[in-house]
Amino acid sequence: MGLSRRTFSVLAGTAALGFTLGGSEGTPNSATASRRVLTGPAPGPPAADGVRHTVGFDRYSLLVDGRRLVLWSGEMHPFRLPSPSLWRDVLQKMRAHGYNAVSVYVAWNYHSPAPGSYDFTGVRDLDLFLRTAAETGLYVILRPGPYINAEVDGGGFPGWLTVTEGLARTADPAYLKHADEWLGEVNRIVARHQFTRGTGTVLLYQIENEYDVYVTEPSGRDYMSHLYKKVRADGIDVPLFHNDKGHDGKGPDDQGPNGYWTPGSFDTGGEKGHWLYGFDGYPSPEQVPPDWGHFGPGGARGGATASPKTPGFVAEFGGGGFDPWGGSPFQGKGYAQARRTRDAAYERRFYLTNLANGITLHNVYMTFGGTSWGWLPAPVVYTSYDYGAAFDEGRMATAKLAPMHQTGHLLQRQPDLARLRPAAAVKPADERLKAYHLTNPDTGAHVYVLRNDSAERVTTTLPGTAFDVPVSVPAKDARMLATDMDLGQWKLRYSTVQPMFCVTAGRQDIAVFAGPRGEMAQVVLDCALEPTTTRLDPDPAWVYDRGLLRVTAPLGAGGLTRVKVEGGGHDRSLLLLFVDDATSLRLFPRDTPSGSVLVYGPALVRDVTLRDSTVQLTGDTVAATGLEVWGPRGITDVTWNGSPVRSRISGTGSLLALRPLPGVGRVALPSLDGGWRRRTENPESAPDFDDSTWTVADRKTSHSVTPVPDGQPVLFADDYGFHYGDVWYRGHFTAAADAVESVSLAYSTGTQGLLMAWLDGEPLGTHRMPVPDNNTARKGSWAATATFAVPEEVREKLAERLAESDDERVLSVLVRRMQHDQDGEALDTHKVARGLTEVTFKGASPKVSWRVQGETGPDPVRGPQNNGGLYGEREGWHLPGFDDADWKKEEKGEKAQPSRADRRQGVTWYRTAFRLAVAPGTDASIGLVLDDDPARAYRVQIFLNGWNMGQYVNDVGPQHTFVLPNGILRTRGSNTLALAVLSDGTTEAGPKDVRLTLLGAAAGGVPVTPVTSPGR
Repeated sequence: MGLSRRTFSVLAGTAALGFTLGGSEGTPNSATASRRVLTGPAPGPPAADGVRHTVGFDRYSLLVDGRRLVLWSGEMHPFRLPSPSLWRDVLQKMRAHGYNAVSVYVAWNYHSPAPGSYDFTGVRDLDLFLRTAAETGLYVILRPGPYINAEVDGGGFPGWLTVTEGLARTADPAYLKHADEWLGEVNRIVARHQFTRGTGTVLLYQIENEYDVYVTEPSGRDYMSHLYKKVRADGIDVPLFHNDKGHDGKGPDDQGPNGYWTPGSFDTGGEKGHWLYGFDGYPSPEQVPPDWGHFGPGGARGGATASPKTPGFVAEFGGGGFDPWGGSPFQGKGYAQARRTRDAAYERRFYLTNLANGITLHNVYMTFGGTSWGWLPAPVVYTSYDYGAAFDEGRMATAKLAPMHQTGHLLQRQPDLARLRPAAAVKPADERLKAYHLTNPDTGAHVYVLRNDSAERVTTTLPGTAFDVPVSVPAKDARMLATDMDLGQWKLRYSTVQPMFCVTAGRQDIAVFAGPRGEMAQVVLDCALEPTTTRLDPDPAWVYDRGLLRVTAPLGAGGLTRVKVEGGGHDRSLLLLFVDDATSLRLFPRDTPSGSVLVYGPALVRDVTLRDSTVQLTGDTVAATGLEVWGPRGITDVTWNGSPVRSRISGTGSLLALRPLPGVGRVALPSLDGGWRRRTENPESAPDFDDSTWTVADRKTSHSVTPVPDGQPVLFADDYGFHYGDVWYRGHFTAAADAVESVSLAYSTGTQGLLMAWLDGEPLGTHRMPVPDNNTARKGSWAATATFAVPEEVREKLAERLAESDDERVLSVLVRRMQHDQDGEALDTHKVARGLTEVTFKGASPKVSWRVQGETGPDPVRGPQNNGGLYGEREGWHLPGFDDADWKKEEKGEKAQPSRADRRQGVTWYRTAFRLAVAPGTDASIGLVLDDDPARAYRVQIFLNGWNMGQYVNDVGPQHTFVLPNGILRTRGSNTLALAVLSDGTTEAGPKDVRLTLLGAAAGGVPVTPVTSPGR
């Protein structure tokens, strides 16, 4: 579309308040001064303030109420943190560490247990999440699909959609009927949280996800057009976008997105100027960062260059990576490995390259990964979705957070970075460095990104620039430098380390510069008159010469290094603060209606409120720490988490605590040494088990993409309403059982699934789904045939029974499904069958009547993904209120852990209770560890207070630690732990080592409301 002279506006009510843009650069039309793009700082933190707002864009950035906004967003998924109180915890941490937006998927399967049924209560309360985000001061990028991928079951499609007509992700009316209903339910909630209306902070809305098929076909364009018009008809008036799927970047012609779904790609019903082009990027750590933005020399195929008149928008950029099961084609190694390979240096190198390419909408996937609890995960991944993200699964900040913290605060507070364009090329003296040179035509500031792709630290000069000293970039790292940038009233000539932010507190500008520990930083200021310079720490040095003040200071010399500069022709003094990466994470700027506040010391500052002469702070400490606060004039007192802090005025005008804030106390965890009770199950394998209430499997046709075998009934579990977890089959037949030489069971489960079978109660064996190669796995072909020979001794027993009775014989089969495939290629692969698909016999040809049983009705609180079809689940053995008094109690001599069950094919349950007494005001993140010899073949479903917290597979891995989120976990009270152990009978089974572990703790946290956990 020709957008250079169009008005990019979003309707706020009935009035169109836009920004008329002119010229090829998208600059404001000077004839329309009242509607020009405003200069100055970016908009402050958003809120549900009751004021209507405009949201637009030009080629450089978003425009919010006429001011430029660089979006620095992090992805988190509320459905992967089933404790609503902790949503606030994660969102507050994101805001404190430099993010100004949060991006969220809304998973259809999580909210819809059945057609026409939608649940947005409890842990599914989308309205509560959006309110919390607004209260926290974060914009929201909302992504409700209908398809989301996200490594969740069916890519987010509900289980019941597998048995409906219509080709999903197309304009097929049968599918659109269901998709429209879903979007209507979501949009009823989202519409009232839009920033344009002043009732929330939803800023952008994505339709579909990585839709890279049917792009050139009418059905695909019609589908996207339909979704666009549907969302608009539902009252969503913020800008819409789609995320063009990125390639893996491994080949020379495979570098980034294809430029799909740019403005004008499909019919938007005549609406223009409200569609953003976005794309995804997941480069490997070994890859040289691609130039995916507007400005990169040479440029990669696709990326922002595909849409030159909309701002550079990377809707997903790798903040880590998902990890597959061990033993898969990809050989999962655990998330510690993901965090090592995509560390802080990786983030700086790739993210700063994106910024240098003109990417001003940047979303990091994931920033908090969380847990794919219950039966949420797609088959390819295990329970943890930690992702190697900046905040780990236990909600703890990691070292890789530093570049996000530094860059995020810089982008929010330095308007120079919101409108950059390429400047004269710069060639470093050492060619191992790549340099990007950008300038802001409005402010005259220059930005340099220096990237080192080599394996050695490079120190060099930049000929032709203001830099007259060498600059250094560590191996496989990058650095952002600036010249001619305003620092409040002062002007930065240049610095050899990255500016982090500048705030004005009282009569003083405070500028922070950050870099690696041990470096010597140099900051050079323009000063027409010689200023008075005061060294407040012993290490800095300075010299004034011909209008330039040069200040040098080491980074990491015991925390902050301070230098105060006064006079020099300025009304306000300048306080220079030098920090290394670790120290930078303890600096928290915050704007209040009365002025800016800067806090130094704690591990986290959650909130800052000014009341009269007191600054009220809430936050977290880990170790004992000092506290220093700079704020507006007249501030004389400070409180921390409600308690007064004795302080004095320092030489820099700050309030300096006289005593350290206390750290967190010791958190004692009980051992799980006693109280275990055990009971075996799978009575379904017995020939006399009463299955008369089970569903008869007699259907002849199915909407599955898996063919129904000729002459056999449909056995697919989904067709009988069983969509999650384990499913049982019982086949009754009257042929002479002793004539059956073998039985072949074709089944489909997803990776790591299995099947076990019994004939008249006699175990035939267990078959595990073979791991296919990458190409087969990508197409969702996780199917196999298990053939069991009937042993001679079993045939003899069957013959004896047959002589005694001519009753029917029973073939019992348990299938462990690993959920539905995703549908990334829009081939309806979520409809691949799960469970048995075909059964044949050798030696006899009996006519079999089948009954099938899976999960009971969805738990009204925990939802459809919580339970599978094990007998114990159907009977409530996992629930905290279940009476297990008649279960076998472990003998005292059997010590702490669950004892080894006999080698048997089937399921054994273990239950115990434990109490926690975590001190009030302590946020303790606790996990459950299971360890054993990997040669033992068994798997465990973990239930905490009735909530299914995931699946452990002992001989596959790699996961051994399972996070138990506070709220579901009673940190002050009693908890019930139940373990359902599924064993193939080839080894002893039952966890050898089960223990609680402390994942992290802080003094502070947020109030946690217990998550409802009904006992029956």
